[in-house]
Amino acid sequence: MADSARKLSRSEKNEETRRRLFQAAAKVVGEHGYAGASVSRITMEANVAQGTFYNHFASRQELLDHLLPTLGEEMLAFIEARVPAGATDAEQDIARCKAFFEFLNVCPEYLRILNEAEFFAPKAFQALMTMISRGYLRVLQRARRRGALVPYSDAELEVIVQTLLGARAYLSRRYAYGEGRTQAVPEHVLTAYAKLVTEGLFRAAEEEPASSP
Repeated sequence: MADSARKLSRSEKNEETRRRLFQAAAKVVGEHGYAGASVSRITMEANVAQGTFYNHFASRQELLDHLLPTLGEEMLAFIEARVPAGATDAEQDIARCKAFFEFLNVCPEYLRILNEAEFFAPKAFQALMTMISRGYLRVLQRARRRGALVPYSDAELEVIVQTLLGARAYLSRRYAYGEGRTQAVPEHVLTAYAKLVTEGLFRAAEEEPASSP
């Protein structure tokens, strides 16, 4: 008998149901916001009974509290899978930025879920931000140990992490969304980001071109 015809075990069925509920919740929150994400809408989207919902979550809020961390883990896995092996540290960072925008096309609901979570699921929001920030900090610390990074202190690297994460967030709002849907960001967004992280912004005083007469 082919593997595809194998019956799922009870635990596999439960996992599949939870996956469908998370997918449905993401779509519903993306369309209606957290306030409009009722259990009935979520279960209708997931094509499961409301009673089944409560076999997996004690309440609507419990599902919403787990929604952002679940999407966050999916996003990080998506990004890391697109970092080229053997690339320099700078190339890897640029690849992660590009992959973040690609993820928004795969999961256009993500930014609304993230932004509204700060008010509707604050613990989930803070947990995700902490996880992402700490992971990014470790990446930059490894680059520093290899001599690939300007020798910032750990405290300064934390500022750099928040600066770069903030840049991606604002760039996504400015360039990744248009006419009510996600879109590919223009190439100049990525080239500008690449120049910023590899070359900096201001020239040193001795490098400034002479002023025109």
